Order: sequence, then C-alpha cells, then structure tokens
Amino acid sequence: MGKLEEGGIHFQSITDGIDTTSPAGRFFFHVMASLAQMERELLIERTKAGLMAAKKRGRVGGRRRTMTPSKVEAAKKLLAERMPPREVAQNLGVSIPTLYRWCPASERA
Repeated sequence: MGKLEEGGIHFQSITDGIDTTSPAGRFFFHVMASLAQMERELLIERTKAGLMAAKKRGRVGGRRRTMTPSKVEAAKKLLAERMPPREVAQNLGVSIPTLYRWCPASERA
C-alpha cells in the first residue's frame, strides 16, 4: 500500500466502507493489515509449537518409508542371488530408483 500511496493511488472498497483518501480510512486499513499480520504470525507460532510437541512424542513428519529394514535385507539377498533388479523392485512393490537408492550397485559384488 505504501508504494501505491507514493504514486498518488488510493484504495476504496465499496462493500467494506474503506477509503484510504481519508485519515480514518487509512487508519482502518492499517489496523486491519496489522491484525492480519498478527494472525499470520500466531498461526506460524501455533504450527511450530504443534510440530515440537509431536516431535517430543516421537512423531516424525513426512511420508512413511516404503523400504523397511526387512525389505532392504530381502532386496540385498535377492540381488546377491542375481535376480534382475526389475523383478526385485516389482516383488517388493517399489520403483527401480527406490531400490537403487537403498541398495546401490557400488555396494554389491
């Protein structure tokens, strides 16, 4: 709004009765903008507090991992037995890139 004011442009809302050409209108507009900013900052604080509380309870955000330790072990065993990576990934229900992320070719003999 500051840039608009510098350019001589004013805001007028017909439905809300806000008119920034008058001092009362500018005051009302700034009060509403301050309230919106405060609400945004409170929302951020509450979100952070909720994430911290969840973390203390042992909860972790994000998606669940598709490759469990038992799947990684099974994948390594199947790959060691020379099963094609495409079949290993299909059997475990994961994509080939996911399989390679957890069982890189450099780690296999």
